[in-house]
Amino acid sequence: MEWLISLLTKESIAHIILLYSFVIAIGVMLGKIKFFGISLGVTFVLFVGILVGHFGFTVPDEVLHFIREFGLILFIFSIGLQVGPSFFSSFKKGGMKQNLLAASVVLLGVVVTIGLYYSFGGRIPMPMFVGILSGAVTNTPGLGAAQEALRQLHDAGQITEIPQIALGYAVAYPLGVTGIILSLIFLRVIFKVSFDDETKKLNEMKSESLDTPKIITIKVQSKAIDGKNLSQIRKLIGRQFVVSRLLSDGIFSIPNGKTILKNGDTALIVTTEADAEAIIAFTGDMIEYDWKESDNKMISRRIVITKGVINGKTLGSLKLRSVNVNCTRIVRAGFDLLANPDLVLQVGDRVVVVGNAESIKRVEEMLGNTLKRLDEPHMITLFIGIFLGIIFGSIPIFIPGMPMPVKLGLAGGPLVIAIILGRFGFKLKLITYTTQSANLMLREIGITLFLASVGLASGGKFVETVISSNGLIWVMSGFLITTLPLLIVGFIGRKFMKMNYFNLMGLLSGSMTDPPALAYSNAIAGNDAPSISYSTVYPLTMFLRVILAQILILAFV
Repeated sequence: MEWLISLLTKESIAHIILLYSFVIAIGVMLGKIKFFGISLGVTFVLFVGILVGHFGFTVPDEVLHFIREFGLILFIFSIGLQVGPSFFSSFKKGGMKQNLLAASVVLLGVVVTIGLYYSFGGRIPMPMFVGILSGAVTNTPGLGAAQEALRQLHDAGQITEIPQIALGYAVAYPLGVTGIILSLIFLRVIFKVSFDDETKKLNEMKSESLDTPKIITIKVQSKAIDGKNLSQIRKLIGRQFVVSRLLSDGIFSIPNGKTILKNGDTALIVTTEADAEAIIAFTGDMIEYDWKESDNKMISRRIVITKGVINGKTLGSLKLRSVNVNCTRIVRAGFDLLANPDLVLQVGDRVVVVGNAESIKRVEEMLGNTLKRLDEPHMITLFIGIFLGIIFGSIPIFIPGMPMPVKLGLAGGPLVIAIILGRFGFKLKLITYTTQSANLMLREIGITLFLASVGLASGGKFVETVISSNGLIWVMSGFLITTLPLLIVGFIGRKFMKMNYFNLMGLLSGSMTDPPALAYSNAIAGNDAPSISYSTVYPLTMFLRVILAQILILAFV
């Protein structure tokens, strides 16, 4: 048994790996347990780490620090790559209003935190309040960013020791999760929300994204376009559309720019929600037609772009019509995009094309369509991104009134670079596509390593802190930071902006970057409205929470 005692007590490599494996495995297992329908997920790893640390199991500080920071970088960078493609587009149209409301939740949380700090006369230091804030809004990257800012201050000689702000995070987190859901329930009661009425109103509303492709069949009846070719008609109408198939004089065909339309023709058109009404008015009457008969001569297929040489090229540059194939739309990250010639293609896009079997085979050879290639990890992008992120995060930013230059650090730097690469990486010929499972695996490994490290470092003082008088103050402060911003913004969104309750639930859950609240909202709504709002505000909210956590530390320490 000496070998076992030695393994458990001596700080060897085997001991460290054993400790992390135990904490993460037990934490993930316990995280699947639901309490009143709510589970804490991987956050339970933090509490198992605290428990193990409380009983005296430790890891050398240098090793603990490295694993914690590397785990945070993996987690942050994976999130950035995921949200990058939608980060800038989320500000368009209705997304601007939702992002403003979500940003208000974030900023109000900071205001409440500062107010509590002054109300206690500085008795509780601001770093601890930032830890409480991160736990109250269930935002782990914010905690990591705050710890990174504290490390910068310590290295610069501004502070003598780094406070254990993870204690505040751990104390505030459980009530933070439940506080978000309680706030949603309170808003529902106050406004006497009827789910049936909200569902009916949601169905009556037009699609929030007017760029969503819409497929219609038109019976051509228009003197204005009769006898003109498609290129001329496009210039005349001035709207976006693709004629996928054409039935003229009993013959099915795949039209191109030179194809002439005449009255009596039947056309299958793909356009956007915004342009559909105008196109119908210009071309003729919308009808119901079964295009199955045309399948004998032409087929529709989704072809996956897997060749790296296509990454960054525009759809128009491929000249698919020269091989007698029409592209009707692009499916990217689960969203349909209209096949605009100027649309920039990325590896992983699914191109929906119509043509005969021989032509489609030629397009497959051009684009790749080898799914196995998508399973190959693109390690170059990952580590170039981390490399650039660390350099970018180390650049000092001088802000008037700050005691020292602000740095985005190991949390903010990789996040910003990942968002930029996720959106514009193709310009550098970098393939940023990763499968959903690969991205999730990377994120989960990163966050579990980070939480385990934080828990092991905080375990020795956790129980002593919770049972002290400060413990109750931290819990109540966290609850106020959670609920006040949500109730204020929720009231404004419902009362004055007349937001649908299902959209409001997703928005508030996204403003807290809280998956358990989203799961609750989806279960209550029975539709995808909460998920859409959640994904719309999530990128900006995550960015703000990471940056503001650091600013609070640097401004008040």
